[in-house]
Amino acid sequence: MNEATVTRLCAQICAAAGFDSAPKREPMRAWSLSAVERLHFPGGATAIFKYAAEPFTTEDQALMLAAAYGVPVPILYGSAVSKRILGMVMEDLGRPVREADDRDGAEAAVRLHAVRASELLPITLGEAGLRRLPTRALAHLDYLRQVGRWAHTDDIADMLAALETAASARSQGAELAPFGLCHSEFHPSSLHIGESGWRLLDFARAFNGPGLLDLASWPGTLEVADPVRAGDLIDSYIAAGGHRDAQARRGGLSAESWALGWHRVWITEWFMDQAVHWIADPATDPAYLTAVRRHLADAVRLLAP
Repeated sequence: MNEATVTRLCAQICAAAGFDSAPKREPMRAWSLSAVERLHFPGGATAIFKYAAEPFTTEDQALMLAAAYGVPVPILYGSAVSKRILGMVMEDLGRPVREADDRDGAEAAVRLHAVRASELLPITLGEAGLRRLPTRALAHLDYLRQVGRWAHTDDIADMLAALETAASARSQGAELAPFGLCHSEFHPSSLHIGESGWRLLDFARAFNGPGLLDLASWPGTLEVADPVRAGDLIDSYIAAGGHRDAQARRGGLSAESWALGWHRVWITEWFMDQAVHWIADPATDPAYLTAVRRHLADAVRLLAP
């Protein structure tokens, strides 16, 4: 990302929010398409500056939407987009007092999923949207092969073809409750537990869709998808006030198997989209291929046995 643009964004947002426009910037975390810094102002005040390139340039809209419905999120002091880069200056929550657990996740998901679907979010994954995911992933794979990348991937093509065949039946029920704002990266690391309670962070990929995908996301994806744990989390979600339809069968499957399977398809298509459009670096292909194969194996086992 262009550092001059980022610097101007930081100064512009700070000035509009009433802060000193030239704070000291302390890098905290950086990824290929986004970064987080702590801003230090004269007198000791601090804030968080997060900036991101496409496709992450609507996170401020998701934050404002969540806040409007009373979801605990960091205060957004200001935001702006310049040259396809989003900048946000937010409340500094400091260090968490503990890690979030499954009970915290269930309670936060209940609050989050009270937010109705909104045109502010660029993506909606209803039944039709889910059904298209395997086809989109196959198109990504075709491109990657045509440009000489992702060779020897017949196994990936076969798994995606099986999911494409199953998609029409398995996508049914996508719009049962809970359906609305989905966080998309709903993990314990995105839930900050502080002295004054919890705040939900990192809405960069938020979309309109089935809330069950958030519950499937919570345990992470490094291990084999576990329907028993996902089912327990759905039970905790309902006990915390979540909609009882969260337990309803969808696409001929249990809620937990449906959610885990479609979550793996969703992130597979996202990884492949990154490989084609947003990162497009052949050096990252081995890591992506490992992740895609792992996620597709879970998806096929759950959705297209």
